Amino acid sequence: MDGIVIAVIVVSVVGLVCGVVLALASHFMDVPVDERFSKARECLPGANCGACGFTGCDGYAKALADGETTSSNLCVPGGDVVAKNLSKALGLTFEDVEEKVAYVHCNGNCDRSKDRAHYDGIGDCRSANLIYGGPEGCIYGCLGFGDCAQACPEQAICMDDGIARIDVRKCIGCGICVRTCPKHIISLLNVTSKTVVQCSSKEKGALTRKACINGCIGCKKCELNCPEKAIKVVDNLATIDYSLCNGCGKCIELCPIGCLKPGHLEMSHGAQQAL
Repeated sequence: MDGIVIAVIVVSVVGLVCGVVLALASHFMDVPVDERFSKARECLPGANCGACGFTGCDGYAKALADGETTSSNLCVPGGDVVAKNLSKALGLTFEDVEEKVAYVHCNGNCDRSKDRAHYDGIGDCRSANLIYGGPEGCIYGCLGFGDCAQACPEQAICMDDGIARIDVRKCIGCGICVRTCPKHIISLLNVTSKTVVQCSSKEKGALTRKACINGCIGCKKCELNCPEKAIKVVDNLATIDYSLCNGCGKCIELCPIGCLKPGHLEMSHGAQQAL
């Protein structure tokens, strides 16, 4: 009986000593938390997407707290709500967020594009791309295995008829799909973009048509007839200068292939019409 009592006393004393040591360590080794960091972090959504240009929400909050940046509008997924909260919490000037959505620059669906090889390997885009650029006839086109769809935190991407499609009603503009795509055919566009190019091929017209009849042939009709000189054909592919484009739609009417599509004016972030 005495042995049990002694054991209980020893365990209690050891527990008490450990508790005192931990309390002292917590007091003397405590790292003070920057109040500005805490305020900024509370305002951010926690998506950790990196769209702000920093290493996730903690990185952006630390940059705000340290004065590395004073821009309150870098959180695209959070939109104007987060920007206003950051401005209020940190005493910053409110800046409107340029809301963006992802867009897939490819329309080489199963009916319109051709395969140049049979692929029987790991079922993801990154792996397929390592084998001579993948099995698709167009080496610039969507591989269709859905790496972007799996990476999307909002389930805004699905695979439809062999290519990725983005539901812009769900897209928060985080840019994770942009960084995931090994073909680099996904980009973030402002929701006010008036015209989009639904192709990424840089091959000459004849080679593009051989691989995909929906591809840009670089005919320059859009470039030559754009009243604002907002379109130029670079490396056999139409490119748009959105600072000049006024959305007149003339290029869309003249494109013989139909790879120029209308954008959507003044879409509210997270509730846009499908492209």
